[in-house]
Amino acid sequence: MAMLILLLLAFFAALVLTGQLRRYAITSHLIDIPNARSSHTLPTPRGGGLAIVGVFLACVPLFFWFDVFTISEMWAFLGAGTLVAVVGFFDDRRHLPASLRLVVHFCAAIWVLSCLGGMPALPFFGGVLKPGPATFLGVFYLVWLLNLYNFMDGIDGLASLEAISVCAGGALLLGHNGHYGPLLVLAMAVAGFLYWNFPPAKIFMGDGGSGFLGIVLGIFSLQAAWLSPQLFWSWLILLGVFIVDATWTLLRRLSQREKAYQAHRSHAYQQAARRYGSHKTVSLAVVAINVAWLLPIALWVGSGGLPGVLGLGLAYCPLLMLALIFKAGYKEVVG
Repeated sequence: MAMLILLLLAFFAALVLTGQLRRYAITSHLIDIPNARSSHTLPTPRGGGLAIVGVFLACVPLFFWFDVFTISEMWAFLGAGTLVAVVGFFDDRRHLPASLRLVVHFCAAIWVLSCLGGMPALPFFGGVLKPGPATFLGVFYLVWLLNLYNFMDGIDGLASLEAISVCAGGALLLGHNGHYGPLLVLAMAVAGFLYWNFPPAKIFMGDGGSGFLGIVLGIFSLQAAWLSPQLFWSWLILLGVFIVDATWTLLRRLSQREKAYQAHRSHAYQQAARRYGSHKTVSLAVVAINVAWLLPIALWVGSGGLPGVLGLGLAYCPLLMLALIFKAGYKEVVG
């Protein structure tokens, strides 16, 4: 009963707070103006993702109080989440240098791994990736995840629906040991924001919200790795749509000697939204992929029935094909 009440409070708090942030954004002229690289056509307030930040971080100490989080885990969420959200908020108001944002992101990632005690040894191609190298890679993983989440927040509802479906999948993976509560609270907070962000969006998430979701989902994946190493691969599978689209698009653009930090609209999901003329269709299609394809494979890997790397390859192959079909990384769809 207590968890149900907390979930309802998280939803309605985010719902109300997002509405307040929308009014603030309008009066403060915090508006996203469409340009040649935009996937929307109307000026829209931004920064609504701070509602998710505020609601979830307010709940984090409660999970420590009820022995769901250790004190180190609590500070990992509070410290990194606040740092990423603050720099994202200032970037929404006045664009910060990419180098400054990146430094802050690395500081947040290092903070997380310091709090969690690094990375556990991970099974890898029949061997083991030792904690030292795994921790080094873990820093870059967190930085990339929070940035790719920002890159993928480009059409109405997509980043919100991705977070909700991934949190639901993560809760199923962790349900047997009682660690699902924080994931459901985050999902409900995002659902409260989604009321305002569902196509056609009345407010955008902003860098503060999208970066926050990226780092928080990354922390959850590392928590899962410490509980059971194969669960880390399950989390990479759950996040597959965002990871594959963003990574392939970046590699393609770098091969064309384009600047990685320069705004564009060449991700597969953006190409698909233009092809079908609908943000809603693409966002809901991502949910369908998450539920019907990625979640079963993630559960299979999490149960120990399939090695993590093989499961990752199985899950990612069709996603890579979709990226190729929709010409991710190209400036415009051909044909």
